[in-house]
Amino acid sequence: MQTQIDMSGLSHKKALEALNKYGPNILPANQPKTLFAIVLNIVSEPMFLMLLVAGGIYLALGDPAEAMFLLTFVFIVISITFIQERKTQRALESLRELSAPRALVIRDGIEIRIAGREVVPGDLLVLHEGDRISADAQLIQGQLSVDESLLSGEAVPLNKLPNSELFASTVVTKGVGIAVVKATGISTEVGQIGQTLARTDETPSGLQKASRTLIINLTIIGFGVAIALVLLNWLWNERSFLESLLSGIALTMAILPEEIPVILTVFLALGAWRITKFKVLTRNVAAVEALGAITVLAVDKTGTLTQNYMQVAELSVGDALFTSTPDAELPEKFHTMVEFAMLATPVDPFDPMEKAIQLFGHTKLIGTEHVHDDCCPEFEYELSAEILAMTHVYSSEKPSIHLLATKGAPEAVADLCHLSKDKLKVIALQVEEMAKRGLRVLGVAKGEWKASKNEDWPKSQHDFDFVFLGLIGFVDPARPEVLHAVAECHRAGIRMLMLTGDHPATAQAIAQEVGISKHAEVIMGDEIETLDDDVLFERLKHADVCARMKPQQKLRLVQMLQKNGDVVAMTGDGVNDAPALKAANVGIAMGERGTDVAREAADLVLLDDSFKSIVTAISQGRRIYDNISKATRFVIAVHIPIIALTLFPALLHWPVMLQPIHIVLLQLLIDPACAIVFEAEAAQSNIMRRPPRLPSATPFSRNNIGYALAQGAGIAFILILGSALLQNMAWSDTEVRVSLFIALVPALFLIVLFNLNATNIIELDLHKQNPWLIYMFAGVSVILIAVLAIPMLESMMGFAKINMSIALASLALLIVCGIWLKIFYKIEKKSNFCTKLI
Repeated sequence: MQTQIDMSGLSHKKALEALNKYGPNILPANQPKTLFAIVLNIVSEPMFLMLLVAGGIYLALGDPAEAMFLLTFVFIVISITFIQERKTQRALESLRELSAPRALVIRDGIEIRIAGREVVPGDLLVLHEGDRISADAQLIQGQLSVDESLLSGEAVPLNKLPNSELFASTVVTKGVGIAVVKATGISTEVGQIGQTLARTDETPSGLQKASRTLIINLTIIGFGVAIALVLLNWLWNERSFLESLLSGIALTMAILPEEIPVILTVFLALGAWRITKFKVLTRNVAAVEALGAITVLAVDKTGTLTQNYMQVAELSVGDALFTSTPDAELPEKFHTMVEFAMLATPVDPFDPMEKAIQLFGHTKLIGTEHVHDDCCPEFEYELSAEILAMTHVYSSEKPSIHLLATKGAPEAVADLCHLSKDKLKVIALQVEEMAKRGLRVLGVAKGEWKASKNEDWPKSQHDFDFVFLGLIGFVDPARPEVLHAVAECHRAGIRMLMLTGDHPATAQAIAQEVGISKHAEVIMGDEIETLDDDVLFERLKHADVCARMKPQQKLRLVQMLQKNGDVVAMTGDGVNDAPALKAANVGIAMGERGTDVAREAADLVLLDDSFKSIVTAISQGRRIYDNISKATRFVIAVHIPIIALTLFPALLHWPVMLQPIHIVLLQLLIDPACAIVFEAEAAQSNIMRRPPRLPSATPFSRNNIGYALAQGAGIAFILILGSALLQNMAWSDTEVRVSLFIALVPALFLIVLFNLNATNIIELDLHKQNPWLIYMFAGVSVILIAVLAIPMLESMMGFAKINMSIALASLALLIVCGIWLKIFYKIEKKSNFCTKLI
């Protein structure tokens, strides 16, 4: 005998007690990196190993102070890297926490949505179509169809009646029901067999894969050139092997752009985290880089462009038309149609239009014999791709007679009624007129079926005889922010497409209202079936609205656009939208009204279902990509003068200018600059007034790398030429070295500014432009003052005491570097070279 269930659900206190007793409702999953794993990953990096070797060489050469100084800075660099890694990991963990499945439960008699991990045994789950069941449970009310292929491998959904078992991680494909939770976490069926749906390891993005290729190539080049330099210094310049090895290590450290993997990891992870502040959850961090390249945005109408709050606006029965207002009394002529519309609708519906029907009927027919809340259908014919209508079959006072209530697309319902061509034409004109007013229209019909004894239900709704009752028009107003957001998309060069299941006139009315389309042409879903991809692509040049769309047609459109070179973003909320969402470059699901299946298939989830949030996410995606490009140019450019000051002295028989101790000091400026300063850079004012970047564009393209090389080569040439002039003036090695270092350190700051496009330093408001610039400027100043003012550091670095001549020489070199960057920037702006890259 089944225990009586309290339909008010658990109290908050009992739920908390159960959570403490049974633990969180989570399945076995990969754990986040431990602190030890992060440190181990850092110390295994080639840069760290080379610094340890360099420290050992200083000890072997009898310079313990230099060795300790170098190793101290090694641990400072490790600390900076560790902080960046932890910050990135926390951002990813926050995203995972936000993207975890949620559940609708009844507690203290109120339906509330909670994190799936908080579901406990005894909870009452409220389940709707598209929900992923969060725990093992027993159905106590309603009727469901559930996809259990995760457990059974059987693709056909199973029907679930009261007292049926439901399993965690399976999906509700149809129906509404309430279930009581029996087991959670590892006690569930899926937990016991060790399966998990959680993906805690992020898939590398395309940029991360491209960067690996670049790093591998540069590593091979770096080690090859470094070995040649060691041999050159040892055999040709006749320096000791250990001194030569130090120079080789310094050159390898100068060549390796080990900051690039940090840039990509930090920028994408923190960028995804920043986007959540705009009510957009990123489920797939790798999709962040695709945001800035979106060329086509395919959107659904209902809920995305409109408020998804359906209201019955008009009724049409024959020639009579009723316009609904709060105070208007419903004439008797319309009672039967509303009655059968309610009978064709679940009592507790999930669909917004069905909710509107029930609300309208209970408001206008209250106290009449036309409301039948206590009636349950004997059989249901669900909406299908073949027949866009649904029928509920009810018993009547006569056992052999069954009542039929049908609603659906007007043309489908009219077809079921087997009307004459003239009547079909009249209904089509009525639908067209209502649709032109922006209404979404449903047809309603009734019927009777006389069943023979033990006769099975007919296989199709076409086997019944129906009587057409009339039309119901629903209004779903456009969201107030959509008009401005659509205009912003157009200015950004993003093409808008509306893909909807609505009537073409309704879709076109909304599309024109919000500014999506100025074309009169609408492509129908059935027409898409008859066109090949080439013809369809040509048709899409003259139409921005596709109506009466089926899920497979949306998928085909997405794939066809991608095949023609477009980067496609698509919005969706239903179970059937999942294939197209998965196929799109950026799938966008609705967080408030969307199904769990749609959310899991998507890359982004709109937490507020606002179209404006999509535009904001695209803007942020462009900002992130721009900043990655800028940071990459900075890293490449800044390494060139360091490489030059390490390599050229050996080739020209000059004294050594930079050793590992100098490079690790410079690294303290380069790492925060690329990982913090550039990441925090705000979007450019014109970011949404330029076309999307090419899908093939990358920060590691020949053009972008070439731009960085040219920028850095100019600085390198100035410093090498300055070194030659100073040596010709009979300056000592220590005087030349300190002059070059004093010029190089602030030159790094100039390279940051010029790559941020902040070219007018005098007028630049550092705090307003980017607050991290102030901290970097302070860091540059502190490092320069420390190495020049502290005698021990000055001696370790091999610097002469600063005097007026050295100060003037350094200032002259810095000014020339600034002039070069300004000239180069003007040349770039004139040619729009860099703009073409992004």
